[in-house]
Amino acid sequence: MIQRLCICGGLLAVLLWSTVGAVPVPGPPDLPVKSYLLVDYHSGTVLAEKQAGLVLPPASLTKMMTVYVVGEYLQQGAITMDDMAGISEQAWRTGGSRMFIEVGTQVRLEDLLRGVIIQSGNDASVALAEHIAGSEAAFAGLMNAAARRLGMTESSFRNSTGLGEQGHYMTARDLVTLAMALIRDHPGLYAMHSEREFTFNRIHQQNRNRLLWQQEGVDGIKTGRIDAAGYCLVASAERDGMRLVSVVMGAANESARDRASRALLAYGFNLYETRLVLAAGDRTLAEQRVWKGYSSTVAIGTLQDLHITVPRGTPELQPYVRLDRHIIAPVAAGQSVAVLELNTADGVVHGFPLVALDEVEAGSVLSRMYDSIWLFFSR
Repeated sequence: MIQRLCICGGLLAVLLWSTVGAVPVPGPPDLPVKSYLLVDYHSGTVLAEKQAGLVLPPASLTKMMTVYVVGEYLQQGAITMDDMAGISEQAWRTGGSRMFIEVGTQVRLEDLLRGVIIQSGNDASVALAEHIAGSEAAFAGLMNAAARRLGMTESSFRNSTGLGEQGHYMTARDLVTLAMALIRDHPGLYAMHSEREFTFNRIHQQNRNRLLWQQEGVDGIKTGRIDAAGYCLVASAERDGMRLVSVVMGAANESARDRASRALLAYGFNLYETRLVLAAGDRTLAEQRVWKGYSSTVAIGTLQDLHITVPRGTPELQPYVRLDRHIIAPVAAGQSVAVLELNTADGVVHGFPLVALDEVEAGSVLSRMYDSIWLFFSR
């Protein structure tokens, strides 16, 4: 249990737990695919990878970005789920997997989103793109802008569907970034990815992600297939508070793709666990001395939950709090003031920034003068 501390200055290392030997973990599975990546959603720890930076055509995995961009415009209030989108001939004629919308009709955005997410409809993707940006080419520009904001440096979009086009590509690494952003930023839209079926225009289609039926905890995300890249799948599953995101690209067929995805998720869930290091806003960690302020101390902690991923059976880790030597007011809430380090038995150090949880205004002239004199002689 973390004890409460009052820190009066200096660089402090506080031992909170002890550690014994590390738990060995076998190497990741050897899978017959071009590229794969397995990441813990909460900690961001990479658990297994193969050619994660290999550039490949993403096929219908592209639609994850289509949905993400639509989600941004829904959040901004520029569009609503009840908006009606006109179906152009271009959208209607788009080949490949389809929702079977009809040219000249009006379709609710919510139905189009389910057509993209569940039925992988290329026609629905184009209809959404045209409704938001006027043309699919303009919408691709929005997709590329969103990719830059998310830090996806190995992706380029030319359309909203993933149909083969020169200069349209992604990597497993960027797909994980996108998947995590979709889960985090648009939970309502992400929830649609767990729906197993959708009927539109009297045509019933099942979700193409068969892992929804095959593996415990799977609630998304998207399948894709194109000749140049083979069979692909981005999956996410949650068990006992641990969420994993996996990407498989370049499998020989649908069965091989699903087997590889199941193997990755089993590897992560069976051999690793996610631990909460510190909850957001927890004030029981420590208080740090503040100089020249109206308050003489400030609580330190984190504004978001901090997690670490370790092999199952790993004993408790050895954390240290490393504080700034002197903190001078004014102090802004959220200002970085310390580091929480977790030391594993094999010498790996995980550092987490800690911040001031409150604002501390500058003190009176007299108190500032007093603290200045004290600091002068203490140095």
